Amino acid sequence: MTSKLARLFAAAMALTATGIAGANQYNLQPPQSMIARAIYDLHSLIMWIILAIFVVVFGAMTYSIIRHRKSVGHNAEQFHENTMVEIVWTVIPFVILIGMAYPATKTVIAMKDTSNPDLTIKATGYQWKWGYDYLREGISFYSSLATPRDQIEGRAPKSDTYLLEVDNPVVVPVGKKVRIITTANDVIHSWWVPALGIKQDAIPGFVRDTWFKADKPGTYRGQCAELCGKDHGFMPIVVEAVEPEKYAAWVKDQKEKMAKTAAADDPGKSWSLDELKARGEKVYAANCAACHQATGMGVPGAFPALNGSKIATGPKEGHIAVVLNGKPGTAMAAFKHLSDTDIAAVVTYERNAWNNKTGDAVTPADVKALRK
Repeated sequence: MTSKLARLFAAAMALTATGIAGANQYNLQPPQSMIARAIYDLHSLIMWIILAIFVVVFGAMTYSIIRHRKSVGHNAEQFHENTMVEIVWTVIPFVILIGMAYPATKTVIAMKDTSNPDLTIKATGYQWKWGYDYLREGISFYSSLATPRDQIEGRAPKSDTYLLEVDNPVVVPVGKKVRIITTANDVIHSWWVPALGIKQDAIPGFVRDTWFKADKPGTYRGQCAELCGKDHGFMPIVVEAVEPEKYAAWVKDQKEKMAKTAAADDPGKSWSLDELKARGEKVYAANCAACHQATGMGVPGAFPALNGSKIATGPKEGHIAVVLNGKPGTAMAAFKHLSDTDIAAVVTYERNAWNNKTGDAVTPADVKALRK
């Protein structure tokens, strides 16, 4: 019995040692920021403390069970109210807790210090994508999953970045303090990038903040860490840390793109039905197809079909209102964050796609008139 227990104990210790040695595979992601390093070190420290407690407590229990068992003639010792024992088992845990609480408190305080940032980015969670606003630079864009549907539906081999790739990553300069302000448009989301040591809930109606400073250039991937609905697993986060010179060039490029988009969306522009349908198909694929499906048939019992629906073939004002404001009590979220042109385009597409042939062309002016 003694040898068997000893072998089991040795196997457990070997397994623990193997897990610690293979830190890159079984531990936290390699830290790439000051906060991430503090979290990593705190995690390692507490794990070693836990391991030491495990060895001492279970070692003593195992020794006592084996060496003082009744079968070899030992009788239970009868004692109570031993003052020294009570002092020892009170003081030792207190000292251990203080030893863990001090570095933990220090790390939490550092995580909350968002003062004097070099860059501030507002991250807004939507079902199911992220919207980013660079507050000083005046840059805004949406970041959506870029993994092809063929991979998601099993028709193509999965890539190394499966479900962790986006069309528009967050770009930040290396060595600069980046403040992230989080909020949400619909339900609770959570902005989480493990390698940078950052995780902050995004709550509708509230503004929270956190920060990071990337140590070196690289691509750091994360996900929404809050169960936010049907496509919770399909809204990744990608942060690209680049040299300051490359960041400045990126900012210039983004501003030029935004200027071109603003010119293309001139309220005075006249859109043809075919132009609106072509643009609307792209907007639909990016925002609506996940629930209502590319065929417009929806998911029976979960998401209604748009093909032949009363909304998509009824008065266009009602159709626009549903897209703008959502539908309370259902999974249909508000899409006010889309531009007037994008909403006009997608409504036009839905009213003229599949078996819907209304012939309506919804203009950006129609949408603007119904915004609340």
